Amino acid sequence: MKRGNLKYNQRPKPPAVLGSKVPAILNPTDDDISLMLAAQCHIGSKNCESAMLPYVWKRRADGVHLLNIGKTWEKLVLAARIIAPMAPEDIVVISARPYGHRAVLKFAANTGVTAIAGRFTPGNFTNYVTRQYKEPRLLIVTDPRVDHQAIREASYVNIPVIALCDTDAPLKFVDVAIPTNNKAKHSIGLIWWMLCREVLRLKGTVPRTPDGWNVMVDMFFYRDPDEIDKELEETRLAKEAAAAAEAPVGTTDWDVAGGATGAVGAAQAGGLDWSAEPAAEGADWAAEPTGAASWGDAAPATASWE
Repeated sequence: MKRGNLKYNQRPKPPAVLGSKVPAILNPTDDDISLMLAAQCHIGSKNCESAMLPYVWKRRADGVHLLNIGKTWEKLVLAARIIAPMAPEDIVVISARPYGHRAVLKFAANTGVTAIAGRFTPGNFTNYVTRQYKEPRLLIVTDPRVDHQAIREASYVNIPVIALCDTDAPLKFVDVAIPTNNKAKHSIGLIWWMLCREVLRLKGTVPRTPDGWNVMVDMFFYRDPDEIDKELEETRLAKEAAAAAEAPVGTTDWDVAGGATGAVGAAQAGGLDWSAEPAAEGADWAAEPTGAASWGDAAPATASWE
């Protein structure tokens, strides 16, 4: 039996994926896939929103959903193609999650966009009276659940949103979802690094070669402040130990040239005679005092009361 041109036992073919519609030069390399797997970008959560089901590859025995790395790369390239033609001052990147603070700041430093790391102040996109009022044309967030206030305000003023979405992320008001693990510091940093690199490549700022961009992915990773203080303290102690080891050992031999300093050096240089008597400027301190009896003289006679 047929229904139109489609048989009942024949399933429709899935639509062509994005990777088949873009040049082959935009395809990921083996190193890119290895980095995404090493950073656990494919590890989702046990909960899954219905809108995120197309991005799920399978579900493990323990209930954790695994994301499709190929679709993660496709959406990352799509987001980069949206960002590249726009002016940097018209783009705002936000991360209220602490693991994304350093990533958005580094992304902004390399691309010139505006970064909001930390709490999003309500009214930034809707209340023009506030000092931090902004009118962006594109919003990029790290987690739609944590950055829900910014996404809601963006929907009021028709700002498109690109978001890093886990399997349990709500996609309401999200225009482009990049499926990835947005709860681990390594996966968040890696996706922001890859997005920044792809934007710079599309702009022609850096060449599309393995070593074309000299910024390491570690610069986008979150670092614990306690670990930073510990590393600074270890560096300081190492520098002090190296300086103490390189310092010259002092000599106590006064006969060495240049070893005598201060008054001794001045005396040797001027040829002073330490055994000579000091020159008398006013009074002679060695002379006997005048008008006073000597201690060896006899005591003067005193008058008797008798």
